[in-house]
Amino acid sequence: MEHKAMTSPVRVEQTDGVCTITLARPEKANALSAEMARGVLEAVEAAPANGARIVIIRADGKHFSAGFDFGDFEALTDGDLVLRFVEVEAMLQAVHYCPVPVLALVQGRAVGAGADLASAAMRVIATPETSFFMPGPRFGVILGTRRLARRIGAGRARAIQTESRPIKAAEALEIGLIDGVSAADDWPAEISVFTEKMQTLDAETVTALAEATAIDTRDADMAALARSVMRPGIKQRIADFRKGA
Repeated sequence: MEHKAMTSPVRVEQTDGVCTITLARPEKANALSAEMARGVLEAVEAAPANGARIVIIRADGKHFSAGFDFGDFEALTDGDLVLRFVEVEAMLQAVHYCPVPVLALVQGRAVGAGADLASAAMRVIATPETSFFMPGPRFGVILGTRRLARRIGAGRARAIQTESRPIKAAEALEIGLIDGVSAADDWPAEISVFTEKMQTLDAETVTALAEATAIDTRDADMAALARSVMRPGIKQRIADFRKGA
């Protein structure tokens, strides 16, 4: 069975209960446009209904994702930016609360919402050269912070976002931001092991475990994001950040 997403920047393939969602905009370093965010959201939500037991998120090209797409920044209003960020948070929530296990395979740079997308997965494997960078607080955006804190601890999450510095794969593994480091050539073996382990239980039990172990902060996370991006001047704050970046 193969299901192809309607959204061109996202490629979706499903075979033998494994749904692979690929960010397919390598010429833009897989920057998350509104179209791409909606494509990932729709694909993740559709996967279990289409019989997927496993979801894999990966990306074409050198980089997993450059984060929020600012390609049309000049044409966007503050309201447009608020809606974009809300759509990105909805995508991240779909991944984090997916009723089937999600594996993220990450290479190159994972920046901002791209780093959040990777860390929202149940298991994250990165290449040795991968780096993660979450600069959102530098322009006043609070995105995915509770999920990050649950993954690596509140103190580390606060420090990383306050310091706003890149995290290399070795450090990311040490602090629990990722679950393994593996060269891209070895990813087929990683997928095979993950799939085998995740399919030892029946689908209903896996879903029940996902629901029982999830701390549902969806409304609080969306509210925190909304408060941060609805502060007056979101476009100017981003413009100032981009000038100094």
